[in-house]
Amino acid sequence: MIRVLFFGPVAERIGANSIQVEYRQGMLLQELRDELAAFHSRAFEIVSLVALNGEHVRDMALPLADNSEVVFMSKFSGG
Repeated sequence: MIRVLFFGPVAERIGANSIQVEYRQGMLLQELRDELAAFHSRAFEIVSLVALNGEHVRDMALPLADNSEVVFMSKFSGG
């Protein structure tokens, strides 16, 4: 399984802070994003930061492993 976490406005638009996605051999980060965006397009239109196993990533062609943790979030500011 892949654990997917959402933060801030992304979580609000999805209606959940986390979900579990079935792992498939050869699965890429972009494929996971595309699958989730097909069901939650409003949430993914604001995603600007992605982390894989605790590391910020930009390369969406990275392969996923079973038990990976993926985080999707938007830019945020605070004060």
